[in-house]
Amino acid sequence: MAIQTSVFSLEHDAMEQIERKFREKQLIARARAAELFDVFQQELTEEETWALKYLFAYMPVNDLADYDGTLFLSHVRQTLDIRRQVPWGERVPDHLFLHFVLPYRVNTENIEDSRGILYRELAERTAHLSMEDAILETNYWCHEKANYIGSDLRTISPLTMIRNARGRCGEESTLAVAALRSIGIPARQVYTPRWAHCDDNHAWVEAWADGKWHYIGACEPEARLNQGWFSPPARRAMLINTRIFANYPGPEDITLADEWFTEINLLEGYAPTRSITVHVKDEQGEPVSGADVYFELYNMAEFYPIAILPSNEQGEATFKTGFGDLLIRAVKDGIWGEVKVTVAEADYFEVILNQSQQPEGILDFDMVPPPERSGESSDPLSEEKLLKHNHRIEEGTKLRTSYEDTFLTEAEATELALAAGLPPERVWEVLRKARGNSREIAAFLQENSTVHGEWPLLLLESMREKDLIDTFRPALEDHLIGSLSQRGELSEDLFVPYVLCPRVQHEMIVPYKRFFQDTFTEEEAGSFREDPRGLVRILDREWALWEDLPNLKGKGNPVGTFGLKKGDRASVDILFVAICRSLGIPARLHPSEQKPQFMASGSWQDAWFTQGAAEQSEQNDRRQDQLIAQSAEQLEKNDNGMLRLLRDNEAAADAPAAAYSDNFTFARLENGVYKTLVYPHGKSDMFDEPLEVEQGSYRLTSGIRLKDGTVRVRLTYFTVRAGEQTEIPLTFREAMLDIPVLGTMDRSSTVSLLDGTSKKLGELIGSNGAIVAWMEPEREPTKHLIREMSELVEPFAELGAPIVLIVGDLEWTASFDPSSYPKLPPNTIFVRDSSYASLPAFIAGPPASEAGFPHLFVLDGEDQIRYTASGYKIGTGKEALQLLSGVWQQ
Repeated sequence: MAIQTSVFSLEHDAMEQIERKFREKQLIARARAAELFDVFQQELTEEETWALKYLFAYMPVNDLADYDGTLFLSHVRQTLDIRRQVPWGERVPDHLFLHFVLPYRVNTENIEDSRGILYRELAERTAHLSMEDAILETNYWCHEKANYIGSDLRTISPLTMIRNARGRCGEESTLAVAALRSIGIPARQVYTPRWAHCDDNHAWVEAWADGKWHYIGACEPEARLNQGWFSPPARRAMLINTRIFANYPGPEDITLADEWFTEINLLEGYAPTRSITVHVKDEQGEPVSGADVYFELYNMAEFYPIAILPSNEQGEATFKTGFGDLLIRAVKDGIWGEVKVTVAEADYFEVILNQSQQPEGILDFDMVPPPERSGESSDPLSEEKLLKHNHRIEEGTKLRTSYEDTFLTEAEATELALAAGLPPERVWEVLRKARGNSREIAAFLQENSTVHGEWPLLLLESMREKDLIDTFRPALEDHLIGSLSQRGELSEDLFVPYVLCPRVQHEMIVPYKRFFQDTFTEEEAGSFREDPRGLVRILDREWALWEDLPNLKGKGNPVGTFGLKKGDRASVDILFVAICRSLGIPARLHPSEQKPQFMASGSWQDAWFTQGAAEQSEQNDRRQDQLIAQSAEQLEKNDNGMLRLLRDNEAAADAPAAAYSDNFTFARLENGVYKTLVYPHGKSDMFDEPLEVEQGSYRLTSGIRLKDGTVRVRLTYFTVRAGEQTEIPLTFREAMLDIPVLGTMDRSSTVSLLDGTSKKLGELIGSNGAIVAWMEPEREPTKHLIREMSELVEPFAELGAPIVLIVGDLEWTASFDPSSYPKLPPNTIFVRDSSYASLPAFIAGPPASEAGFPHLFVLDGEDQIRYTASGYKIGTGKEALQLLSGVWQQ
């Protein structure tokens, strides 16, 4: 096609590339051509046409499946109109507009037509500001709408975030990026895939103003740009990056240039960096091109790849990273090599591909993170600016709290429950979780309980907490009525989680049961119920696999994937489970393996997909015939073994209590790469019963993280054989417990109890040892600490030491209510400290001063400080418990 004109300052080659990729997406999505591409039949401007083509050219396959062209046209028109209206619209270069304003997607959120809604919220209050001040103002607005709470991996949309008034950091930053883009300011979500110095990860926002990128903590405003509680941790990161849905040319460092997306490396703006080159060779010393090179960090008791890069024709892969340790694994055709490297020591490493069988025995080594570093000094804020900022924070909190006060109350929930003949405590638990969606959920219960009794409540209880805030009556009624019509003779404990429940993995819940019931004839449905492998055969033959964006795997909703006849492996697996449940066949994704299964003859059977592509249909049919010929009993016998985890009877007294994803995990070797098995985070009863797992080669990873972030790692290799039980002891390396004296706490300082009376700090901390922490309840680091202490309520209660949590007057916001933390250890007390006179003096200096709240101290029986931690650090609660146990005097 000849292209005559340039739009958005695109070069001729760039426009040809967009046109080519757009045509390719038209072919990929031909099963939904009308729904997606008929919008081009409308009268469009040249800008609208090319903006739409640009979005479609790089659109993930799941979005082609789940949404219609009218949504994207509305988004394009509103975005172009906003660009003409905002004062900085003409100052934003076209390439930044295309990559960081026009995109409709930020993360893995459900896509809604929200751009105009957000613009109307922000336009007036930012119209007369500079771009920098507009960024700050937008973040104050985000703070008014939502704050932090930990949650599951599914990312809610910006509008759902506002409805819920809280979310995890990935959802806070998704809201902030969407809000900034809605007023024409280029913005991107940036994240460290995993921290090196502690477990977990974090996401925040970068926004562009008049030629420069700045960072902010989403929904956690500061009085100026480039400031946040995460600044010190970011200086210890090994990667900070973002993904762009385009062939993006830079100017930032490019980590990975994929055909459908670009990952750019932003670490240099936060931390010292070094570019390392990995040279992959075979056993003869020849370079290996096309190998996958995994750059792995220890985090949450597994080795997580923060980047996966292909080796080039010279066998090299180059990666810019921080000055910590990495485990580098290179794999090609199931053959691998592995080396643990210290980036500070060299910039060139070799990996030899010479392994096809995993090693035996135990391997011990340390993983050391980048060291702590001080940031650049900046001028302190004036007292006037600081007071104004604190006032804005308090006002924003009050606005959000007043909105939360509109949520349905416990009294209203009780009244509804009694009228419907339902247990009030269960109804309140559901409506409490639904928050800003509570009245929608209440209406569903009111309208359906009189006809269906307890089933509507059981449906709601089968869903995850987050589902209750963005699932509405049409979807709920579809799953209720569609499921009840298919119950048959199924028991309730099988029917509720595996037929009635609409949730499969992390996809958006949509109405699908009536759709699939109407799609298949009674004869087809009956044959699938008799043998679900017939459905496997159809999906295997007629649905093609298409893998593009790694973070969107498994996010396609079942109706969309069915209509497009394409999807990634996880989305097709979800489709299979959804169809089964729609037809009354109990189905699930295996809890630890995440593979699709159906219930047959009283046991779970794997849905054996083979190629997943239409061109392999003959081979698929033969494979399915082989599988159908085997009995369920034989399948189970051939594939599975038992794994029994044994306690270490010789463990040191200070060895940690075993908790999955906290200090140990299992991983199975698949095609040269270890795949971590999925069990609930923190699961502590792994010794109680043997685990049923697939046969194969396994690695048990255990680790103890020291106070400086170093991890003492142990890898234990073993094999599970079909039909046999393998017993493997869980052991940890010894970690010396260092309990120095760091200072002394002033017992004479005065604090205020919640009833207003004054007390000396010494009266609260007793004489045998204690934990004292100064907190900022509105901020994420403090919320992490409170969560960790709540999870350790039993050992803290058993120890019996006082825990004094101190909040300053400026930090005691309108939304903070000590009574909302009932799960803290029973020996916890909240107090106020207006002067901070009792806060030890060394907190005023770096690095504690920059790290900020919380400031936690472990005291011994002589008021000596034996441990301190400031700011964001996952694991502080466990470290404090361990140290307190060492100094506590009975």
